[in-house]
Amino acid sequence: MITGTTRLVAIVGQPIAQVKSPENFNSWFAATGRDTAMVALDLAPDALRSFVDTARGLHNLDGFVVTIPYKQSIVPLLDAVSARSRALRSVNVVRRHADGRLEGDIVDGLGFLAAAASHGFAPSGRRALVVGAGGVGSAIAHALCEEGLAGLALIDAAPGRADALSSHLAAAFGVRCLAEPKSLAAFDLVVNATPAGMAGHASLPLPAELLDTLASAALVADVVTAPAETPLLAYARLRGCRIQSGPEMASAQRELLAGHLGLANGA
Repeated sequence: MITGTTRLVAIVGQPIAQVKSPENFNSWFAATGRDTAMVALDLAPDALRSFVDTARGLHNLDGFVVTIPYKQSIVPLLDAVSARSRALRSVNVVRRHADGRLEGDIVDGLGFLAAAASHGFAPSGRRALVVGAGGVGSAIAHALCEEGLAGLALIDAAPGRADALSSHLAAAFGVRCLAEPKSLAAFDLVVNATPAGMAGHASLPLPAELLDTLASAALVADVVTAPAETPLLAYARLRGCRIQSGPEMASAQRELLAGHLGLANGA
């Protein structure tokens, strides 16, 4: 029951119906007896600035999670961001301080690594393909490179975005940037960080004939949370690959998000 004393957190994006964070957080709030609730807000693009301005004055709001398509466009609207967010120009969680200041960070990559570790994947010395160089894709690529990835290929529909991210990661971490592949056989990890697989979007992020070259030892991961098993993951399962779903990554992120929002004991 939400009352006048309930502390609020939010998740903002568009579309918003597919997100799992409200279920994850509200189940935890109920189980721990915390008078806090997460609400999902389907925010129109032209309302982003006014939402941020309003959030500064909402005294019962502890902060909010940011999802597609606002992870990058929200950065210049905040008062402070982490070094990681500055490097990636992306944010997925914003804490509201008592004085109204808004401070952003991005923990997508850290959540992804935690989920991947549960499948026995460690980035050091491995080769990965990340499809999508936007907010979540750039965070995942950055986290992989921080952990010693040997080679990285990036694919993105936006002209120049993959090249720009590749150049940044090569300079920051010395990782070898690989050309767009004609085969996936040499990759230890393939990640979809695009909306492909969600309702209203392309079903697969890569052509089926390219997916047919997946090595059975590869881990194939998706950031899409609904459906939990996307067409990509179903395809990879048939190829004998290990798969990692979007809900797994979302669950692994909860403690990280809770920590940034100032919600103690977020695990």
